[in-house]
Amino acid sequence: MKPERLIEVYRGELVESFHFGHLAISNNRGEIIAFWGDPKALIFPRSSCKIIQALPLVEMGSAKKFSLENKHLALACASHSGAEKHLNVAKNWLLKIGLNEKDLLCGYHLPYDKVQLNKLKKNKKMLSQLHNNCSGKHLSFLTISKTISQESDNIKNYININHPVQKVVKKTFEEISGYQNSVFALDGCSAPNFACSIQSLAKAMAIFANPEKMEQKRKDSIEILKTSVLCYPDLIAGDDRLCTKIIKKSNNQLIVKVGADGVYTAILLDKGLGIALKICDGSRKAAECLIVTILIRLGYLKSDDPDFINYLNIPIHNCSNKKTGIIKASDVVWKRVIL
Repeated sequence: MKPERLIEVYRGELVESFHFGHLAISNNRGEIIAFWGDPKALIFPRSSCKIIQALPLVEMGSAKKFSLENKHLALACASHSGAEKHLNVAKNWLLKIGLNEKDLLCGYHLPYDKVQLNKLKKNKKMLSQLHNNCSGKHLSFLTISKTISQESDNIKNYININHPVQKVVKKTFEEISGYQNSVFALDGCSAPNFACSIQSLAKAMAIFANPEKMEQKRKDSIEILKTSVLCYPDLIAGDDRLCTKIIKKSNNQLIVKVGADGVYTAILLDKGLGIALKICDGSRKAAECLIVTILIRLGYLKSDDPDFINYLNIPIHNCSNKKTGIIKASDVVWKRVIL
């Protein structure tokens, strides 16, 4: 099977270019409810699977051992904007585990949050690893590492593929997704990211939506993570970011998570289903347009909501700020039966 033409870019009334991709909606048994493209296409889920990577933090008792709260667990699942509220939670977490920000091996980048970015420039402050959108995930890895061993060398090497932390993360990822694969690559934050199929990633999200078949400890851990995300949607991304906007508007029925290079996942809590999508050329705008369109079709979002209009039909402007076209989902996305 091949990817399908899912997103179209219009200049005036003519389709000037388009984006191919894959999308699958699955239940917790891995049965496909609807799909576009190839559900078996192999991808790197990137940050869209952070809630799975955070599962051992709760399941192994690490979160309880270090008295982590819902806000810390939400940050573990986040690709945050590096705003003050994100940094404060991360700093508090470091105090709880008795480590320094230099122990984080995620590297650093400019914060997405404009207020924090201007503050750094104005005060000529240095960037730190805490500004990295993946710092919560790395704090999670460090906390698991401290639970496994107190040896400093073991803690410092936590992103190595052969480290006990990554072994347990891989094992958990394979158990939840049902996809056994030795293929991995380093993510943008230098942590291993394990490849899987679109279908298996959608299944994993469905298991989070409905973990009824999981053993009680795992079921309880999943519920704790979901509650944390729903309690702190502003920590998952940021006030002006799509993931945060969608979760806030979903009435506790939906958790969504972006991944780099055109990936998105969604946990449909009320329906017990999961969604995974990948835009083949990695376009973020195309991925945002597609997830919003599908969620509108499923009734979670409204097409006239001001928060989502410019994702559903993304306006294109030229250098003179004149509208030249739009980006929107193709007819095949709108017309195919979903549920």
